[in-house]
Amino acid sequence: MTTVLYAEFVVKAGSESTVAQLVAGFTVLVRREPGNLVFTPYTREDNPRHYVIFEAYADADAFSSHLAADYGARFNRELAAHIEGTGSELNMLVPFAVPEANASGD
Repeated sequence: MTTVLYAEFVVKAGSESTVAQLVAGFTVLVRREPGNLVFTPYTREDNPRHYVIFEAYADADAFSSHLAADYGARFNRELAAHIEGTGSELNMLVPFAVPEANASGD
């Protein structure tokens, strides 16, 4: 089953440029991972220091490999000094089951 999540964090004032560079470099590496399907960083329109990164991996093994990557540990270590709180928050997602419409379109 596909593993889908979003990570979010808020950048400390004055660290915007540093974090932008860290995220850009990390994005290139993650997108090269064999099991990565999507890795798309966003910032909130109302707060550009608030990052939301949407991620999808082919399966749990691909996500585990992502978490074990040495460059991921390095990214998180460097990021920690530039964000509020203790680290990025991971929010795991599950598909929402949409019932199929009946033949009459109801």
